[in-house]
Amino acid sequence: MCFLTQTGHARNIIAGKFEGSLPVWQRDTVPVKKATDTLRKITDSTRAVRDSLPTTDTFSLKLSKDTLSGPVNYKAQDSAVILMQEKKIILYGKTETRYQDVNLQAPTVILDQGTNILTAIADRDSLGEIATRARFEQGENKFQSDTIQFNFKTQRGITRNTFTQQGEMWVQGEKIKKVDSATVFVSGGRLTTCSFDDPHFAFRTNKLKVVNNKIAVTGPTHPEFEGIPIPIYLPFGFFPMSQGRHSGFLPPTFATNEAFGLGLEGLGYYKVLNEYLDVTFRGNIYSYGGWNAVLTPTYRKRYRYNGSMNISVQRTKIAFKGDPDYNLTKSFMVNWNHTVDGKARPGTTFSANVNVGSTRFNRFLPNNPRANFNNNLSSSIAYSKMWAGKPYNLTLSANHNQNNNTRLMSITLPDASFTVNTLYPFQRKEAVGAKRWYENLGIGYNGVARNQLNFYDSAFTSITRLLDTMQWGAQHRFPITMSLPAVGPIIFSPGISYQQVWLQNKYDRKWNDVTKRVDNNRQKGLYVDHEVSFSMSASTNIFGTLRFQRSRVQAIRHVIRPQISFNYRPDLSAGNYQNVRLDSAGKVWDRISVYEGNLFPGFSEGRFGGISFGVDNNLEMKWRSKKDTGDNAIKKIRLIDGFGFTSGYNFLRDTQRLEPFNLSLRSTLLEKINITASGQLIPYKLDSFGRRTNDYAWANGFNLGTLQYASLAVSTSFQSKSKDGKEAPTQTTPGDELLMPGQRRITDPTLMGDQQMLLDYMRRNPAEFVDFNIQWQLSLSLSVNMTRRRRADFTGFENDVNANVSFNNSFNLTPKWNFSTNGYYDFQTMKLQTFSMSISRDMHCWQMSIQVTPVGPWRSFSFTINPKASLLQDLKVNRSRTFSNF
Repeated sequence: MCFLTQTGHARNIIAGKFEGSLPVWQRDTVPVKKATDTLRKITDSTRAVRDSLPTTDTFSLKLSKDTLSGPVNYKAQDSAVILMQEKKIILYGKTETRYQDVNLQAPTVILDQGTNILTAIADRDSLGEIATRARFEQGENKFQSDTIQFNFKTQRGITRNTFTQQGEMWVQGEKIKKVDSATVFVSGGRLTTCSFDDPHFAFRTNKLKVVNNKIAVTGPTHPEFEGIPIPIYLPFGFFPMSQGRHSGFLPPTFATNEAFGLGLEGLGYYKVLNEYLDVTFRGNIYSYGGWNAVLTPTYRKRYRYNGSMNISVQRTKIAFKGDPDYNLTKSFMVNWNHTVDGKARPGTTFSANVNVGSTRFNRFLPNNPRANFNNNLSSSIAYSKMWAGKPYNLTLSANHNQNNNTRLMSITLPDASFTVNTLYPFQRKEAVGAKRWYENLGIGYNGVARNQLNFYDSAFTSITRLLDTMQWGAQHRFPITMSLPAVGPIIFSPGISYQQVWLQNKYDRKWNDVTKRVDNNRQKGLYVDHEVSFSMSASTNIFGTLRFQRSRVQAIRHVIRPQISFNYRPDLSAGNYQNVRLDSAGKVWDRISVYEGNLFPGFSEGRFGGISFGVDNNLEMKWRSKKDTGDNAIKKIRLIDGFGFTSGYNFLRDTQRLEPFNLSLRSTLLEKINITASGQLIPYKLDSFGRRTNDYAWANGFNLGTLQYASLAVSTSFQSKSKDGKEAPTQTTPGDELLMPGQRRITDPTLMGDQQMLLDYMRRNPAEFVDFNIQWQLSLSLSVNMTRRRRADFTGFENDVNANVSFNNSFNLTPKWNFSTNGYYDFQTMKLQTFSMSISRDMHCWQMSIQVTPVGPWRSFSFTINPKASLLQDLKVNRSRTFSNF
């Protein structure tokens, strides 16, 4: 380190290589402009006398206290020229100068000790074009220029042909004056969100003031595209650049709708009340008289809780009075989400996920096919408490379910559950030696109490009718278990279970000769049903491996988990079953429970003395990859996570001793295809009423039986590798399937309230959220459900079958053009319920999208061109048309 003082009038020239690299702010490419270099006064003769004397890598200039408050540290890769008489130091070649929080990098730097002015000069090539610019950084203020003059003492400076970035906004200026660490004035400036050398668009102004990361205010300004000015002048410009939440108006978009008329959508206001609470109000208004208002308050307290609420009121008016298609509907929807930080109150949790509203609300939402076909809504509010050091658990919840097709609503309030974990009353407090067999005897308790209302959403619903549909009930379980030492590979577990249910209603079903139907005579009261069972179960694991030679498939491993239990259950419910006459001819439906139809069903009749058995399997494969070597080349692939069945055989029953088979299958095939299936198989033949007979299904030929219910869900998603080589995040959170590839779910508590609103907007406008980094992606989902349901008049059974498939895909036609489609097909109606397609064009800093929905309750067409930057998200051109198709 060398300290220089003013001791003579000599010129020292020191040459060498001064290496040192620190992280610097830079822009990928910079517009090249010619500027007069008036500050470079170093002649070619000065450069000629440089030699290669050994020097230290870093110099420090310590000035007197009456000039600067600290030293100026500098270094250069090429050479340093010290002019003692002029009190100047000139640095050449990748220089870096530091003073307090100021960091400057430039090809050439002149330090003037007399004036405390630093001058940084850009480098030019042989054609006079600028090759390397000077870069300046002070706190959050960063820019690059052709020429920089900076006064260390006053902290002011002037730059020419300067470029700087403020958030998403690029600011360019022919001449910039820096008055303090956060404020600059610009002459001949341009503001743009385009990062190209010659931006596609910009706002041109002669006067501009920028407060770092806060605001930019301009004088008269006009936009320009591709350097061509647009004859639209504004008296001033106001560009907010600050981060975080800020109150303000939300601009609307113009829309046209065949059913609603002309309208303004999205008009609203966002208000920040305090650091814990903010409110958003948005509304849509249409020329036919319809409107929609949405109030969205969000709240959060860091490390405690956060949540949001969405209250929507909708008045849908289609056409005018007197028209054949006139319709006026008033509806509402309430959504509430609340979560508590697990560390806020250990042992106590509270959560809410509420989705409740009018059954016709989703039907009249335009441009939202997912919501139009979302016919099932559910809600849950839950509170749970665990006592520290105690085996007690309490859960209180309120649940809601509604079907928008049938307009049936069910509300469960309250739903209480109290659990006592397994206690070992004979276990010694101070164990000495091995445990005795009776110390493994454990007893537990689980109690559930529930109250439920069922009603239809109609104008005729009253409090009296609501109370008449109210059902309540309770269930108590006392399991007694014991763990025995394993006998070889087999584990034995004896157990005793006592259950009791409290029921509200008792039904006396009798044939009515007048009405020619079965009447259900309900008797209200408190009824109790019991059940006790004894069991001894045994389980083990069986492993098998099939190995292959000279194959990329190394081995297939099969694991079988058989389980068998010996059970006995006495008949405590024999008096709760009756035979019901079905018609005038005297046909009888055997053994129907008088408690069937309660909130909790009664127990089955008859003694059970027999076995219950089941088998679960899984398959895994070892695969040798060609890409990797060594241990990494062997990969384990799960072919089937589990498949099997459970059933039982009752030796004490006179007929139908074999119990129904419960089937299950789950797999993530090749880590790409998710498969889940379940069902119940009745192994007996059925009569004309659909009742079981005493003959096995396979008695007269190959027949496995009749499915009581079955469900199958298959989903898969494929996508190409990203262009930048980064993998898209794994979708594990419910709702992530709505995010586009490469997007991440919002986790900031201050922004989570906007997550649902953003996802809803993405559903309606998928073309505006295309990820061009993914070449192609495909998502498929198949759902099939079948239920064998008994008719209300006891005349037999009928099958309810629902099957549908949804798809979503996109692919890049070219690196800048993307085409995507999504739809929903219902196999029950054999119709494509909704289908939409879109094409998007990446225009660097802008994006164009065309979306068409030719099939669905709302057919629409829209054209949108908008900037990508969120700062200018409302500066878009939109043209849309919507047509109803009810």
